[in-house]
Amino acid sequence: MDDTLQRLLDAEMRAERIAEQAEADQERVIQGALAEARAAEERLIAGIPELHRAHIKKAEERAEQTIAEIKRRYDERLVHLRDTAEEREDEALEAAFEVLINPDL
Repeated sequence: MDDTLQRLLDAEMRAERIAEQAEADQERVIQGALAEARAAEERLIAGIPELHRAHIKKAEERAEQTIAEIKRRYDERLVHLRDTAEEREDEALEAAFEVLINPDL
């Protein structure tokens, strides 16, 4: 009986050592995962200024494109207005002369 009891005690001691080792391994894995998460967070935070710069650059490019498009449309409208003014210049001069010649009309 003593031999069986001793084997059971030895098995229990081995089981406790295995459980302690498993807990230590689990804690190492947890700490490693936490360290990796912190490192990933630091990389993300470090990359925010670059993301911000890229976003601003894209916004500036879109603004420049919009400005160029508005300027193009403005120039087209200006040409159209000048053409219309030239087409109606004779008509306006005739109307002005008519008013000068016949102020009663």
